[in-house]
Amino acid sequence: MLTQAILVAIWAGICSMDDVGPQMLRRPLLTGTIAGIIMGDMVQGLAISATLELMWMGIGNVGAYSAPDIVAGAIIGVSLGITTGGGIATGIALGVPVSLLCQQLLIVWRSFACFLNPWAERSILNGDYKGLARVHFFSTPLWFLIRAVPCFIAIYFGSDLVKTILDAIPQSIIDGMGVASKLIPAVGICILLLMLLKGRMWFFFLLGFMLTTYLKLPIIPITFIALAFAVLYDMASSGSKNHQEQSDNNQTSNNTEEEYDL
Repeated sequence: MLTQAILVAIWAGICSMDDVGPQMLRRPLLTGTIAGIIMGDMVQGLAISATLELMWMGIGNVGAYSAPDIVAGAIIGVSLGITTGGGIATGIALGVPVSLLCQQLLIVWRSFACFLNPWAERSILNGDYKGLARVHFFSTPLWFLIRAVPCFIAIYFGSDLVKTILDAIPQSIIDGMGVASKLIPAVGICILLLMLLKGRMWFFFLLGFMLTTYLKLPIIPITFIALAFAVLYDMASSGSKNHQEQSDNNQTSNNTEEEYDL
């Protein structure tokens, strides 16, 4: 069990590093399946991770909103679902609360990481690139451990420890986090609106609002509709730009010919 816990923790740390980079490994269908392979039951891992993927398909960070940690939730849910023999039910029962608990850990870390920005900016202004490198060397291991440590503890000590930790959190703190989780999305939406309401971008926001609110379309059809409008908008913008450049070139050519006539 120790070897498996270490391997799963390393995998969680790799996914954590990817989460602040290209974000190619963060979906439960991939993270949970790899955790199932490490735990020795790929089929069960795929079944649990696919169920969690369906549950968390529309979850994502928007603006300042920090979504439940689907990376740690999927890895721990799959691992404990396999070790306890509970299957999909146990994986979901443990994965969902763990994702909410790890969400708060990420919020604490990201709040602390804000203090690293002045350090990095000061290093850049002073031309101290070694100092800028030290910022990365300091924060990178913490990003790795922020998910590796909880996954190792949960898997090595079992589901009883996870339940004990969740039960030990005071209800007032849980209620406070619930209120904060409802306020933070509003802040994120306001930040996005600052960008969307500039120029002609408000039209796309209005279109998405109508599709979601009045037509009750799910996220996948809206994504394809948005993709089609984005391609049409890009084609129209490119055509208008090319037409303007052609007009400018023709005007320049006419002016040159007139100068030659003189």
